[in-house]
Amino acid sequence: MTTMTTTTKTATTVLDANGVTMRFGGLTAVRNVDLTVNAGEIVGLIGPNGAGKTTFFNCLTGLYVPTEGKVSYKGTVLPPKPHLVTQAGIARTFQNIRLFANMTVLENVLVGRHTRTKEGLWSALLRLPGFTRAEQASRERAMELLEFIGLADKADHLARNLPYGDQRKLEIARALASDPGLLLLDEPTAGMNPQETRVTEELIFAIRDQGIAVLVIEHDMRFIFNLCDRVACLVQGEKLVEGSPDIVQSDERVVAAYLGTPFEGAPGAEEAAEVEAAEADAAKDAAQTATTSTEEEDTR
Repeated sequence: MTTMTTTTKTATTVLDANGVTMRFGGLTAVRNVDLTVNAGEIVGLIGPNGAGKTTFFNCLTGLYVPTEGKVSYKGTVLPPKPHLVTQAGIARTFQNIRLFANMTVLENVLVGRHTRTKEGLWSALLRLPGFTRAEQASRERAMELLEFIGLADKADHLARNLPYGDQRKLEIARALASDPGLLLLDEPTAGMNPQETRVTEELIFAIRDQGIAVLVIEHDMRFIFNLCDRVACLVQGEKLVEGSPDIVQSDERVVAAYLGTPFEGAPGAEEAAEVEAAEADAAKDAAQTATTSTEEEDTR
């Protein structure tokens, strides 16, 4: 596959993914993908189902360790640990909502502050002045974020009782609570009606206006082309084209990929199915590992 890159402005590079490759056994889900996100940009990542978009996101955020390549944030290579990536300045949301359903809206946002609080166990247990100040500062910041997304009046509601669109917004607020310089959004409008989609679009613009760069995966083409400064299209783990929305949406290979029409060098349907199955198995393994770690902690 060939890659065409058109950059219309120069700015400080926030994210630099270079030669990222992710293999599951003998299957390659992401192959030699380069992508940059600059300060003040909204960049879109599109592609058919099984294209490797979420796998690529997982490589950027430390959930997967890339088989090859490296990921840098503001010039520093990121460690392959999710909490360290968050601490460095990258936050994300997930395709499937992952809120703490039995916690309040405010408590969910406070969870997102954990990488920005420095008080230790003894300070918390003894309720030392430093802990009290940090706790108050976190609550104030959390309420600012709830005001920003329009959920301040629901701060005491359980997350599970929120409408679907508000749950999506709450997940974004929780990600913003870590004070990121780059926000990764995995299908933020999935399942939304047109009105909710417009609200989400306005919210992302407002986040960008606060100086936070955004990288977003989305299947809603109207949404993505209206929103983004640049768009990259993945097809079976390879970057097919990158450029302005006008360039990408008029590229015949992108149209062919979404219509299921073969183009020169395109992988076969059997290979596509194998890669998609490998991604699903890896996600199950990651979930099982997380559950086992939690159970071990509880036992201790």
